[in-house]
Amino acid sequence: MTHSSSLSFQCGTLTLLIIPAVTLLVYFLTVFPHSPAELVVQPSLSSLPKDVRSWQIYAEDFFQGGAYVNFPYGRVRYWMLGPEDGTRIVLIHGLSVPAIIWQDVAPQLAAKGYRVLLYDLYGRGYSDAPKMTYDTNLYVTQLALLMQYTGWDKTHVVGLSMGGAIGAAFCDQFPYLVSGKLALLASTGIVDSNDLSRTSKFLSSPIMQTITSSYPFRLYLRHLANNATTIDDPIAELVRIQSAHLPGYNKAIASSIREGPIRSLAPTFASLGRNTRKRGGRILLIWGTRDNVVPYQYAARMQALVSNAELITIEGAKHDLTLSHGAEIVQHLLRFLGTEDT
Repeated sequence: MTHSSSLSFQCGTLTLLIIPAVTLLVYFLTVFPHSPAELVVQPSLSSLPKDVRSWQIYAEDFFQGGAYVNFPYGRVRYWMLGPEDGTRIVLIHGLSVPAIIWQDVAPQLAAKGYRVLLYDLYGRGYSDAPKMTYDTNLYVTQLALLMQYTGWDKTHVVGLSMGGAIGAAFCDQFPYLVSGKLALLASTGIVDSNDLSRTSKFLSSPIMQTITSSYPFRLYLRHLANNATTIDDPIAELVRIQSAHLPGYNKAIASSIREGPIRSLAPTFASLGRNTRKRGGRILLIWGTRDNVVPYQYAARMQALVSNAELITIEGAKHDLTLSHGAEIVQHLLRFLGTEDT
């Protein structure tokens, strides 16, 4: 046997010995059961020191009937207003501002005899921020669990901005939990990527999500907030406080823009329109003509998908409908839900 033949034989033998060993090692590494990754949950506004302005702007007891409940993805803060035997309605807030956005709507509906349920979405306000993807399923599951916990078998649904998209998806996935009426205020869900600002696209990118959620960046935001001049916009200040102090807030916002109920829900709305007609339900759309977040043009697009929806146009109103036109919103909701203001 020549030297080259001997070398080839040795290499072949070595290969035959190594391949089974490597295959067996890979098999055990991939098949052998591993402990599941533990869910990381980041804190809410309730974790902040009492000297932070959020406690003055939006305290835990901002609404009556508040409580916490622990769910698999973290603790959720909710409130229940109005008589216990009143017609049930749930209010869902939008992308960045927690349930305080309903301050001019929820108490008025409760005073008219409605049983009102409102809550902070995961990653906002007093609800925890799980480190996970903030997609439609997360938000829909949160509401379904909350209804199960509170013992609500059915409810009317009202959603603002991203809350509208969540409400639509909830009604489509859980029609048996809905009493038949859905009101969407300046709803997202079918926003074109081209209509998202460059800033929103940039800040919601994975790399910027990591940067804006980091402690040094949030420390910088706190420095800016501490040195900013006093303004008369507590809602904007609350958004800045969440962004600067809560490690999960910026991630929740970015993930919601990138992967959540902002876009790509046209099939959901179309399905909702078809099924609502079959069940005899009703859908109300309310939009402001000067909305620069979800422009008024989307009202017509939404109606094209949900042909049985009624559209209410508020001239000159921007995106913050419940703050700028709270009394008018209440009147439209009372009429839609069947109670005229006398």
